[in-house]
Amino acid sequence: MATRWSLTIDCAQPAKLARFWALALGYVEKPPPAGFDSWEEWFAHHDVPEEEWDEGAYLSDPDGVGPDLSFLQVPESKVVKNRLHLDVQVGGGRGTPWEVRWPRVVEAVERLTAAGATVIRQDDLRERPDHVVMADPEGNEFCLV
Repeated sequence: MATRWSLTIDCAQPAKLARFWALALGYVEKPPPAGFDSWEEWFAHHDVPEEEWDEGAYLSDPDGVGPDLSFLQVPESKVVKNRLHLDVQVGGGRGTPWEVRWPRVVEAVERLTAAGATVIRQDDLRERPDHVVMADPEGNEFCLV
C-alpha cells in the first residue's frame, strides 16, 4: 500500500499562489479537518496565533485522487531553479495525439499567462512543439505537456 503524501510550496503570498494553482490544476480550497466548521476554528483549537492564520493556504483535488497542496509563507524569496517541478498534463500527456494535445497546451499557456504565469521557453521534439516551460507568479517552474 502506498503512503499518502502532499506537496508543500514555500511562498511569499499563500492565498494568491493557491488561487493560481487552483486554476492551473482544477483544485479547490481544502475543507477544514473533520470536526471543524472553518480553518479559523481549527487554528484557534490548536492555539495557532491569530496573526499567523493568513500564512498558509490549502488546496485539494475535488475528486480526491491527486495529492493535497499546502502553500506556506516564508521570509526568503526563491533564488535558484527548482529541483522538483510539476508536469501539468493539460493536453492529456504525450500519450494523446499531438494534434489534440498541442492546442490544449496553447490554450492553457494563454489562460495561465493571463493569471500571472510567465513563459520561460517552448521545447520542441522532432521539429514540432512538445511542451512549454513556465513559471508561476512567484517564479516556480512547471511544464505544460
